[in-house]
Amino acid sequence: MNSEDRKGFFASKEQLDMADYLTLDYYLECVGDIETALAHFCSEQSTAQWKRVDHDEDFRPTYAAKVISLTVEGELEALSYPVHHFESGPIHACRVTIAHPHCNFGTKLPNLLSAVCGEGVFFTPGVPVVKLLDISFPDAYLKDFDGPKFGIDGIRDLLQAYNRPIFFGVVKPNIGLTPVQFADIAYQSWLGGLDIAKDDEMLADVDWSTLIERSHVLGEARARAERKTGEPKIYLANITDEVDRLLEQHDIAVSNGANALLINAFPVGLSAVRMLARHTKVPLIGHFPFIAAFSRMEKYGVHSRVMTKLQRLAGLDSIIMPGFGSRMMTPEKEVKENIAECLQDFGHLKRSLPVPGGSDSALTLETVYRKVGSVDFGFVPGRGVFGHPMGPSAGATSIRQAWDAIEQGIALERYAVGRPELQAMVDGGRK
Repeated sequence: MNSEDRKGFFASKEQLDMADYLTLDYYLECVGDIETALAHFCSEQSTAQWKRVDHDEDFRPTYAAKVISLTVEGELEALSYPVHHFESGPIHACRVTIAHPHCNFGTKLPNLLSAVCGEGVFFTPGVPVVKLLDISFPDAYLKDFDGPKFGIDGIRDLLQAYNRPIFFGVVKPNIGLTPVQFADIAYQSWLGGLDIAKDDEMLADVDWSTLIERSHVLGEARARAERKTGEPKIYLANITDEVDRLLEQHDIAVSNGANALLINAFPVGLSAVRMLARHTKVPLIGHFPFIAAFSRMEKYGVHSRVMTKLQRLAGLDSIIMPGFGSRMMTPEKEVKENIAECLQDFGHLKRSLPVPGGSDSALTLETVYRKVGSVDFGFVPGRGVFGHPMGPSAGATSIRQAWDAIEQGIALERYAVGRPELQAMVDGGRK
């Protein structure tokens, strides 16, 4: 590619109508001439060959992805990861912002991902190491998306739960319980104070616990818990399945009393999530299987904030994500970035409830609250409720007691005195 050809893949924001473009932030490691590598990078994800042989035409002004910002961070002795490639020359670490015309793929999530995370991005000559760090969408693009149907405010209205976190619980054991056993444990946790008892993301429609039977007994248990406590409750049923069964599974679970649904967003695909979001009459909550496989490596793959943003775009009312602490192996900064993606302005789309999770209990609630910086989050213990030595009801009660202590500004150990449910957690934390 000669220098004149390369120019067609570089521009300034001032030269473009940015309403026509998505902006993509990448970390790249370029081999050889940087400008040539970046021109190829833009070409491969958009126009590729930009004119026909023997025709006086050029599709690049309208259809080419273009570099609008470049920072060369320095020269490297070797690639960060041993990717097999054929280019030779110096290796440079670069931060690049690309403007990509969304007319190339429209408001179709599979086509969007094929462009910005596809063959043209990860198989570009001269760019063997790539990480997509962020995507920004103009309002002109966002207007065609419905986004969350309920969002944070809708979930709060369903639960009549305001000015505090939403308390989830993952019923444990997650695999092996019969539906009746599962329902009994969930019922106890609702009586203790949980707002939401949920299926584990790995528990779906299986022979020994079919969705039709489990949702039926859990729906009945939820209704009993509501009558007993006088408070609205949610049973969150996992309907993750083959795409052609999702609407059927949705209808079965909802008709049986599940009043929110869990979906493993990336295993089923964002387009399937968007289909469900249009169909559903109850909140749709996403879980994070498959995401770490793309996002964990610091300089390769796709940043998890992109995944969070896309899930909100697809219509998830709440997004469960890896939380704070060493258990989830996610840097605190990254957790906070994902929480921010749920809560910040995003065109006309409603906010999604962020649920950072991983080995939480009454002992970690204040830490999570302080790091989130507001009450707009879900708190999702598993063993912290269902492994409580006094049982699930006491486990849930300990969570509510911990929140009472936070609201009153009383240290947890002091507040636990005379409250055996919380005291058992405090005593266990000392061991």
